[in-house]
Amino acid sequence: MRVATMLKTMFMVAIGIGPAHAAPNAPVLEAIQVSPQTYYFRGTAGMASQDNRGFMSNAGFVVTPAGVVVFDALATPALGKAMLDAIKKVTSQPIKIIIISHYHADHFYGLQSLAAGGAAIWAHQNAKATLHSDVTHRRLVERRLSLAPWVNAETRLVAATRWLDPGLEKVVKFTLGGVRFAVIDVAGAHSPEDVMLLVEDERVLFAGDLFFTGRVPFVGEADSKAWLRMLDKIGVSAPAVVIPGHGAASTDPQADLELTRSYLTFLREQMGKAVADMIPFDQAYKDVDWRRFAKYPAFNEANRLNAYNTYLLMERDSLNQP
Repeated sequence: MRVATMLKTMFMVAIGIGPAHAAPNAPVLEAIQVSPQTYYFRGTAGMASQDNRGFMSNAGFVVTPAGVVVFDALATPALGKAMLDAIKKVTSQPIKIIIISHYHADHFYGLQSLAAGGAAIWAHQNAKATLHSDVTHRRLVERRLSLAPWVNAETRLVAATRWLDPGLEKVVKFTLGGVRFAVIDVAGAHSPEDVMLLVEDERVLFAGDLFFTGRVPFVGEADSKAWLRMLDKIGVSAPAVVIPGHGAASTDPQADLELTRSYLTFLREQMGKAVADMIPFDQAYKDVDWRRFAKYPAFNEANRLNAYNTYLLMERDSLNQP
């Protein structure tokens, strides 16, 4: 019986459906310290791939005397486990709260490993619909193929234990171990459920995918007009350091925001003009001079889709105008 079980396990791992921890070459992460109590993990540039094993987004954590607050959980259960191991090298404090910026695959698949110790999981209440959507479930099917064995048949979509309602003030404040935090509602920018986390005493802001440094943003079906408006909230919080969803931490947020802001503005200008002139998308895309952004990571993978979805958004906006 034991031989049969062992053979079955070997077969499952070989085809990419075994336990996440059984995957070969398990990732090892190193925390980057940005302030006395705050650290982050920086993913590689570009899109999720076999080469980077899904490690292409950022996550981080804050150590307090009463426990650890984590922001995002990365893109695979194996990365979630690697986060847990790296946090244990920094502190013996347990993880108390995990805050998810939004329910896109590269930011929450690590939850099943990271939250295994019983940590509370917080997310915007709008993420409930995202979690149960067909798009989210189709993405899991795709990632089980494209990121096997890092994402496999045992990878689960983990729900929050507390769905946040930021209310009219658009903020949820809390204190842990004497450290003050603010969860800032920026929903409707990059996704329907975006939140940022401000570590108030250290002026460190985890911005999630509202902010990309050094690479082209993934726009997808985002409302780029709302996104541009929400970028102003980064300046209002007056952070000394901003940790983006992708790319290096920024100590000059206003300057580093320019790539995200200028790219979104350019998309809207070019696709909006094409819609106004009734130029079909394929021709419009071909006519645009993209050289300004083509040098950045993720351009080849994301730009056409970003442009197409922006074109559709501008079409909808034009039809809704009085």
